[in-house]
Amino acid sequence: MPIVHVNVWEGFGQEKAKTVIQDITRVFVDLGVPSHAVEVIVHEIQKSHWGVGGEPASEKFKDISP
Repeated sequence: MPIVHVNVWEGFGQEKAKTVIQDITRVFVDLGVPSHAVEVIVHEIQKSHWGVGGEPASEKFKDISP
């Protein structure tokens, strides 16, 4: 059934990813989808490979951690 891809900056961490997976799954369960049918994939992407407004996030958001 649903497959949800979540893109985050590298360094997001296992605990945060676990929370995101649980909470997104809960949203679909509340909509009547069985939890075993929900897939959530968390992709960690380097800030230097993520562009925002024409520049790498690693430059645009130097002071922001994941």
